[in-house]
Amino acid sequence: MLSNKATGAFALQWIKRLRYTLIFLALYFLWVMIRPEPIAQIYQLNGSTMGTTYQILVAGFPQELTDNELAAGIEQRLYRLDRELMSTYAPDSELSRFNRSAPGQWFSVSPELALVLAKALEFNQLTDGYFDVTVGPLVNRWGFGPLIGQRVDQSRIPSDEEIAELLQQTGSRYLEVSLSPPQVQKSAQVYVDLSGIAKGYAVDALAEYFDTLGMPSYFIEIGGELRIKGVKPDGSGWVPAIEKPVDTAEPEVYQIFYSQGQSLGVAGSGDYRNYFEQDGVRYSHEIDPFSGRPISHTLAAVTVIAPTAMEADALATAFMVMGEDRSYDLAQSLGLAVYFISKHPDEDGFIERFTPAFEAYLE
Repeated sequence: MLSNKATGAFALQWIKRLRYTLIFLALYFLWVMIRPEPIAQIYQLNGSTMGTTYQILVAGFPQELTDNELAAGIEQRLYRLDRELMSTYAPDSELSRFNRSAPGQWFSVSPELALVLAKALEFNQLTDGYFDVTVGPLVNRWGFGPLIGQRVDQSRIPSDEEIAELLQQTGSRYLEVSLSPPQVQKSAQVYVDLSGIAKGYAVDALAEYFDTLGMPSYFIEIGGELRIKGVKPDGSGWVPAIEKPVDTAEPEVYQIFYSQGQSLGVAGSGDYRNYFEQDGVRYSHEIDPFSGRPISHTLAAVTVIAPTAMEADALATAFMVMGEDRSYDLAQSLGLAVYFISKHPDEDGFIERFTPAFEAYLE
C-alpha cells in the first residue's frame, strides 16, 4: 500500500502527465475550444490554418448552436479554403494544380478562388503593380518560400542574371480571370502564391458565416489579419494592438487602437521577423516585384483598416513593398486608415506616421 505522501506524489505525477498529454492532443488536432460560463458570454476558439494560427472570440454565443456545430462550421470552411483551394504546399489543391497547368488554356476553378484571383488583379492595378501574386519564384529563390527554415548560404542569393530571368517569369499581366463561369488562364508559365491575400479572405469568410448565424459581436484573427464587429459583454469595443516591429521572443505592443463597435477589417505587414542576414546585409522576405530584390527602405511595419480583411491584407502587403511615402499618398487618396512605423534614419528606435482617417481609432 502506498503512503499518503507517496500517493500524493503519484497523483501529482499523473496529473502532470495528463496535463502534458492534453496539451499534446490539443496541438495535434490543431484546435482548442473553451465554452465559458454564461456570465462571461465569450466563446473562444484557437487553432492552426494556412501555415499560421487563428484566434476567434465571440460575444453573445447563440444558445441554439452547440460548440461542436460552430467548431465544425469553422473547421470546414478553413480546411476548404486552405487545403482544398489556395494552398501552395498541398500538391493537389486547386491553386497547385493551376500552377502546374499549361499556359494558354482556361482552367476551371471554384467561385472562391476565382474571386480572390480577380481581386488580386484589381489590387495589382490599384497599387501600380506592387501587389503581385506571381512573385513566388523570386520569393522561393531568395529562400522565403517552401524552403524556409533551411540554412541560407551564398548560393541562396541569386545573381543579377538569375533575377533578370526570374523577372521574366513574373507579372500579373499574364493572368486572366472569369467569374462566370469561374475559371482562370495564364499566357505564360507563372506561379501564383496567394499568401498576401488569402488569409484576409478566409477571415472575411468566417465573418460572413458568423453574420448568417446572427452573431452580433466577434473578433476573428488569422495570422494577424482581423475582422472585428460589435462590442464585448461589458459594452466596450474590441481593442486590437499594433506590434512593435522588433524580433523578440515575446511580442511587444507598440500602439493600441479602438474599434468603437464598428465592423472593421484590419491587417498588418512587416519585415522584422522573416529575414536573414549575410555579410552584414539584412534581407527581408518582402520582395519588390520590379527589382526582384528584397526591400531596402526604412518602413518597418504598416497596419491598414479597411471594410474587409481581404482589402486590408492586400494593401498592407503592397504598402510594405512600396515604402512609406508612396503608400501614404495612395492611402490618403483612398481615404484609408493606415498606421506606418519606420526605422529612425539616424538612431535606434522608430518613427510613427498615420493618415487622418486612422486618428479617430486612437481616441
